[in-house]
Amino acid sequence: MNLRETAEMLEEQYLSPYASLSRNTKGRDRQEPLCDIRPEYQRDRDRILHSKSFRRLKHKTQVFLDPEGDHYRTRLTHTLEVSQIARTIAKALRLNESLTEAIALGHDLGHTPFGHTGEMILNEICEDGFAHYLQSVRVVEILEKNGRGLNLTKEVRDGIRNHRTSGHPSTLEGCVVRLSDKIAYINHDIDDALRGRIIQEGELPSCYTDVLGHSVRERLNTMIHDIIENSLDKPEILMSPGMEETMQGLRTWMFDHVYKNPKAKAEDGKARKLIVALYEYYMDHLEELPQEYHYLMDELGEKKTRVVCDYIAGMSDSYAIDTFEELFVPKAWKV
Repeated sequence: MNLRETAEMLEEQYLSPYASLSRNTKGRDRQEPLCDIRPEYQRDRDRILHSKSFRRLKHKTQVFLDPEGDHYRTRLTHTLEVSQIARTIAKALRLNESLTEAIALGHDLGHTPFGHTGEMILNEICEDGFAHYLQSVRVVEILEKNGRGLNLTKEVRDGIRNHRTSGHPSTLEGCVVRLSDKIAYINHDIDDALRGRIIQEGELPSCYTDVLGHSVRERLNTMIHDIIENSLDKPEILMSPGMEETMQGLRTWMFDHVYKNPKAKAEDGKARKLIVALYEYYMDHLEELPQEYHYLMDELGEKKTRVVCDYIAGMSDSYAIDTFEELFVPKAWKV
């Protein structure tokens, strides 16, 4: 018996009857020899962690566009916080931590530069639309490894596809990530908004803070405990009705007072012009796209509109700005 088989046996002995066992995965689109050390979901976690798309998240907007302060969240730190919350819940519920972590680490790989503003703009200008959760699946199925994708298991891809609010993951691990994503961004976006002086702690409505807590730490602790207490030894992931209603209320309040706040969105108009300009430029200059994008068009038959969206969506904030300056901003004459 090798190390992978031993790990799979331990899963069967220890994990909840509602957990997703690595041995029972629905598999990959392309069959591969099994690893002698790692179960399948652990392999997926490792593939995502080592991908180029994952590394680029460190320079992508969470709330504030290309923030200069060292302590503001980026899309990468958001992803890591989601992973930590999800693993805490999964471990307490005796679910598969490797599957949970793989979904959490991969859930935002398709996010654009400039956060949801970039996503909204690409959705408007790309003829087939654009959604970051679908792009995340596209990244792991096609765009990574020069058109070959990461060949992840179906359970991981399902969790990535369904992490949005209206999603319905097929595994409890995916359901944990779906809730953990909201818990993470509500709380760390409050923290960033406080740091950026967009809001003050005292402005948070007491109808929410009296239930959830009066600090980021208290709110995280309250929400995580509520999920664990209401989901333990059950075939679904639940929050108590009052807690879920309060969390959704605070989320709505955040949209009205932070995400749509003129201070936080002051640069959105410039980001819009930048993305539109890049899209129009590369639609007229396809020859300047990197070679792997020509492979998508020439060998896989992908639409040029989709491939240009792929290229722009993969850019970090800083790379998009640098590319725009290189293409459209005049340079001083040097002898």
